Amino acid sequence: MIPRSRYADLSAASAAVLLVLAAVLVGRHLQDTYRTLFVHWAPVLAEWEPHLGPGTPAAVLVAVAVVAYGPSAAARLPWRRLLLAAWATALAWTWSLALADGWQRGVAGRLTNRNEYLTVVGRFHDIPGTLRDFTHHIVIGTPDPWPAHVAGHPPAATVTFVLLDRIGLRGGGWAGAWCITVGATACVAVLVAVRALADEGLARRAAPFLVAAPAAVWVGASADGYFAAVAAWSMALLALAVTARSVAWAAGGGLLFGLTCYLSYGLTLFALIGAMVLVLGRRRVRERPVLPVLFLAGAAVVPVAFTLAGFDWWEGYRLLVTRYYQGVGGIRPYGYWVWANLACTVLITGLATAAGLRRAGAVLARRSAAPPADARLALLVAAALLALLAADLSGMSKAETERIWLPFAMWLLPACAFLPRPRAWLAAQVTLALLLNHLLLTGW
Repeated sequence: MIPRSRYADLSAASAAVLLVLAAVLVGRHLQDTYRTLFVHWAPVLAEWEPHLGPGTPAAVLVAVAVVAYGPSAAARLPWRRLLLAAWATALAWTWSLALADGWQRGVAGRLTNRNEYLTVVGRFHDIPGTLRDFTHHIVIGTPDPWPAHVAGHPPAATVTFVLLDRIGLRGGGWAGAWCITVGATACVAVLVAVRALADEGLARRAAPFLVAAPAAVWVGASADGYFAAVAAWSMALLALAVTARSVAWAAGGGLLFGLTCYLSYGLTLFALIGAMVLVLGRRRVRERPVLPVLFLAGAAVVPVAFTLAGFDWWEGYRLLVTRYYQGVGGIRPYGYWVWANLACTVLITGLATAAGLRRAGAVLARRSAAPPADARLALLVAAALLALLAADLSGMSKAETERIWLPFAMWLLPACAFLPRPRAWLAAQVTLALLLNHLLLTGW
């Protein structure tokens, strides 16, 4: 007889499927009728284009290996070797999925189109001068307005690629490789945080799901994969600070959080996850109240540096809102995207995460009776979900959230640690990723 909890898991996964199906059907109707969605395969920015590529055989092999050996390897490998194996496997998975589209279309050309960062590298020959002038080119109608992605982010995002160019790593190939290589470390950071805040057993059970997430389709190669890693490491270092003896982790976590806020305006919502990390480590924080002070001091470094260089974050955000509503953001219907964005989240986190979130909710509902580690993990996941919902309700994330919400998605995936029979759920995850990657030509 199938346990009732198993039926509940399948019901949660089925509800997620229905949400995606509704978003596809309603999106197709709205786009065909009104042309207001500005995506060709709603709810994701993609084209229907079944294809194979040089990365396809490797992607299938990695998928099979993770399903067959992932749970057992995660259970038995020494912790540090597990982290290294997780990064290596995430790299193999992300690279193979990207190369299924070919080198140029899947990697080298991703960050060179007219809306992307590399198109303006030449305008940063004088970085301080460009930063002082940055906000003067955000709004459409100003002289030489920035491309969409440059205007839509604080300048640390673009400066990253400028610096890569300066050290000789020029062009879309190196930029794509940077995003994939750094982005693949996000799973390691989340594992470190889960182990520190919950326990090692839950981190090990979550590892295969973090490694083989459908989100890898968009990590390779979009700048948001890089953003996800920076944000994840900021929280991981804070988690180490509130559970370990070294207070230096707090300053390092704060430094990366400050950088996170200057990579993407919306990632300031990671403050909600950071607050939960402090709550979960409150005993240590009470013993060492300097920890949040060091975190905030570290978090001030990047903002102070950019402010002294002449960039005003608040002015940049104010002008971004104007720019957002000048373009397709002002036309895309909030009433559709406020729920269709969640369908995009299903696609990047998979059906296993839908079932895992159901189990996390059940843990919170009976928190007093649940194992303490389970309750701590459920609270961490809940904080990430709250941050994602806040981004959704803001109205500044209408569409393209399969890319934009990668940083939040990484913190929903650990909910899969609550699932029994992980191989079946892993099979569902990798199958979804392979289908998305080979049936659709994604825009990122």
